[in-house]
Amino acid sequence: MAVNVETLGTLERRVSVSVPLAEVERQVDARLKKLARDVKMPGFRPGKVPMRLVAQQYGPQVRNEVVSDAVQKAFGDMVKEAKLKVAGYPQIDKKDGAAGQLEFSATFEVFPEVKVGDVAGARLERPVLEVDDAAVERTIEVLRRQRSTFEPTARAAQDGDRLTVDFEGRIGGETFNGGKAAGFVMVLGEKRMLPEFEAAACGLAAGGAKNFELKFPENYHGKDVAGKTANFELKVTKVEAPVLPALDGEFAKQLGVADGDLGKMRAEVRANVQREVNKRLEARLKNQVLQILIDNTPMELPRALVQVETQRLAQAALSELQAKGIKPEQMPLDPAAFESGARRRVALGLIIAEVARAENLRPNPAQVRTLIEAESESYEHPAEVVKWFYMNPQRLSEMESLALEGNVIAWVLAKAKVVDKAVAFDELMGTGA
Repeated sequence: MAVNVETLGTLERRVSVSVPLAEVERQVDARLKKLARDVKMPGFRPGKVPMRLVAQQYGPQVRNEVVSDAVQKAFGDMVKEAKLKVAGYPQIDKKDGAAGQLEFSATFEVFPEVKVGDVAGARLERPVLEVDDAAVERTIEVLRRQRSTFEPTARAAQDGDRLTVDFEGRIGGETFNGGKAAGFVMVLGEKRMLPEFEAAACGLAAGGAKNFELKFPENYHGKDVAGKTANFELKVTKVEAPVLPALDGEFAKQLGVADGDLGKMRAEVRANVQREVNKRLEARLKNQVLQILIDNTPMELPRALVQVETQRLAQAALSELQAKGIKPEQMPLDPAAFESGARRRVALGLIIAEVARAENLRPNPAQVRTLIEAESESYEHPAEVVKWFYMNPQRLSEMESLALEGNVIAWVLAKAKVVDKAVAFDELMGTGA
């Protein structure tokens, strides 16, 4: 059949869908008869309800289902006939039709044509870093700080100290929600409080107090106070200084070295640090490669795909907050904030799929297996983790996608101009100077 496809925009299309009314009535009748075999109504035995009553109660619902199925089938046949690649779901609207016909218009988007530009002239900086003894020792110090205990001290508070404080904040003379607490515990330098709040507490000894002003950021999660200035009264009731655990066999056991051997502990720390460094180096290089692909492949994105991905990212962020015990009303999320990331992900998905198709870069089972085994190395029982991946179709599919992405990245690296650039350990790991 000839399909008349109306072009509404770069990606937007519209077609007319016609469904014979007689066929709809035939299917409605058939479904109602099948339904009548088991339907139950007060005063009738199962299967003995008169068709008139069955049609009266279930007819509208069944008719809607039949029409929906018929329209979807007709639309699918048209799409197949016209060889269209539909992005997202069509918007179906009823319109006036000829006698004996139900007519609808289906408005939808198609996938864009993806033309990846030449990446041979692109320049990439491959970050490189060798994990040396100093990096291992710095990591061990971080692990020690994470396992610190705290002891009361009479000196003034400084970074790393644990403080117990009472505070009350007022805006316009009124205490606001979340602006008052007693016996609140905080660690200076962890940046869980606003910088102005930590700065006010720093330098106070137990029993010390301070009044200060604090302006909340415009984008503060508490919408009621965002952008406003509050007056705070702060009192420090306790200052505790951190006490690092001794670097001995007992500490090694805390890190999982059963016999407390410090040499083994350092070897395990080095292996873990090297694994984390490799991941971060690969992530930096990968981001450069993906940006090159985006920059070299301009295209209009289907709105439907961007909307779906935006909602998915927003839902993932919401689930993460809930997992941390934060209620949605405490930190409302604006889906629009995720649109930029969604556009990037949709674009990369289309580009990677096209490069993989054009260059025949589908991963083989051995590549997927290598990725899974690498992922399992950080777990206590790697073999069980590998088995779990292969028993979980969704997780296996995710690893196949990562392998495909890896092949595309390798393809770009083979064509682009790549130069090595050393990166500092603290800068890469975000541990500060």
